[in-house]
Amino acid sequence: MSGVQLRRYQLRPGTTDAFLEAWRAAMVVRRHYGFEIAAAVVDRDVEQFVWIVRHEGDFAAAEHEYYDAPERAALPVDPATFLADKWVTMVEPEVL
Repeated sequence: MSGVQLRRYQLRPGTTDAFLEAWRAAMVVRRHYGFEIAAAVVDRDVEQFVWIVRHEGDFAAAEHEYYDAPERAALPVDPATFLADKWVTMVEPEVL
């Protein structure tokens, strides 16, 4: 089942640039597992990062495979290291 996920991260103070570098490296791996990044924005004033990711196949299975991937484990830094909090939910895209 395809899906769209909304993710909002509260970053640890002073880690925005380091997070973005780690996140970009992780997205190379995530794309390899069939994910598409629909949007990504950063609010430096409050150190929040919000992004939307979609997958045309079985989202849950692909996400499990991604998190277990040896390529992800080999990343120099896990982007989650920089998170103070996170909110993740599946959403329905609305066409305007």
